[in-house]
Amino acid sequence: MSEYLILGVIIIIAGIWFFNRNRIKDRFFPARPKNYTIDDQFNSDKREREKEIDRLLGKMGKNGINDLSAKDRKRLDELSRK
Repeated sequence: MSEYLILGVIIIIAGIWFFNRNRIKDRFFPARPKNYTIDDQFNSDKREREKEIDRLLGKMGKNGINDLSAKDRKRLDELSRK
């Protein structure tokens, strides 16, 4: 009987660990900030701008330019100038 109790406790601990492994990893081994070069930062910013432009153009493509709000139009103009 005690073997089953020990086995059950081990299974419960393993289950708790399995479902919380990311939280445990982040708590005891936090991600360290990476040292990005200027080129990496520039490329990252460029990808973010392109994603936002694609999102705005996709919104515009579905329903036309009249569907964009004034805020979206202004942001699209700002992004297209860069």
